[in-house]
Amino acid sequence: MSDMYEIAHRVLALRTDPPRDVVVTVGVPYEEPTGEWSCPYRIDGLDGWEHERKVSGLDSLEAIELAMITVRAAVTGSHEAREGLLAWDEEPAGQRPRTVYVSVDSARNLAYIAMKHEIVPGEARRQVVAEDIVLDYGDAGQLLGLELTDAATLLPAELRI
Repeated sequence: MSDMYEIAHRVLALRTDPPRDVVVTVGVPYEEPTGEWSCPYRIDGLDGWEHERKVSGLDSLEAIELAMITVRAAVTGSHEAREGLLAWDEEPAGQRPRTVYVSVDSARNLAYIAMKHEIVPGEARRQVVAEDIVLDYGDAGQLLGLELTDAATLLPAELRI
């Protein structure tokens, strides 16, 4: 890393062969000559993110908020995350909110909640049907997504678009 003074970082595991670390770092915000505030950040281990970047806001708090939003969008939108290859190994199971992708077909009263950005045809190897819910599992037993066949009743209000 350059001369960024680190205030926060997280190490994610990239489940490749061989496994690698993805290190996300956020630096101390600083005031620019223009009066705006900038907050540096860096994502090491993801292709295309191997150098320090910054975002600017009206004050130091907005700069930090924008850095966090940008880092989250970059990590969750990365090819590695969409393929389900990123994990936070220190995370206690079920203790951290997950990004999910929701699609709703109101006309047919259906909703699909996916655990990753894109599920390719044939990726779901097993389905379990339980009343108004269909669970899709991948070949390693991981939950890929679930279909709600009565979305009006079952889809949580927080996920309604």
